[in-house]
Amino acid sequence: MAPRKEKAEKVSADEAAASILNYLRKLRHPLQATDISANLHNKVTKAAAAKILKDLHERNEIEGRAAGKQIVYHALQNADDAIAPEALAALDTQIVHLRTNTTTLLSAAKTLRSTLSSLNSSLTTSDLISSVLALQTEKAEILVRLENLRAGKAKKVTKKEREQIEGEWKKWSSMSKRREKISCEMWKLVEDCLPEGGDKGEARESLGLDD
Repeated sequence: MAPRKEKAEKVSADEAAASILNYLRKLRHPLQATDISANLHNKVTKAAAAKILKDLHERNEIEGRAAGKQIVYHALQNADDAIAPEALAALDTQIVHLRTNTTTLLSAAKTLRSTLSSLNSSLTTSDLISSVLALQTEKAEILVRLENLRAGKAKKVTKKEREQIEGEWKKWSSMSKRREKISCEMWKLVEDCLPEGGDKGEARESLGLDD
């Protein structure tokens, strides 16, 4: 046995008129009596809706226009709700500005991702810190040896040894410059990601970039 359809709850004439008026104001586009009755789940019959719409139109509470053989109705537009041309122009300007900023930020993000990928393929942050510590230890040892040389406590350096030392110096000097460049590039990436007003000095110190 097919389920029995529930009858739509009927409302009074005043409630029906208020429902239709509120519905038109909320929807903000023209509708026929048939559509309004259906959208209100038949609480207001088509005939009652047509009569109420006609009455509201005659009282200048809504607008009605002929559309073929039917009449469509819509709520009156409140002039106070309209946006002034100056406000619309300001919104258009803001939209253009936001679109330009979005394009710029997307381009910057692409560049940063590329730079970060390049850095990650060479040395990680932990590797850089370890290398800096190792170089500092080596520097301290070299300074001790230098003091001994100046004090005449070391044996005479041969030409071959001197050339070897100079070669090592050039090698490590070049590597130091490359690592310094990587450190600067990494700091630029970190600095761009710091929150506004953040302590940049503390961030550099935590990464060991000033050591």
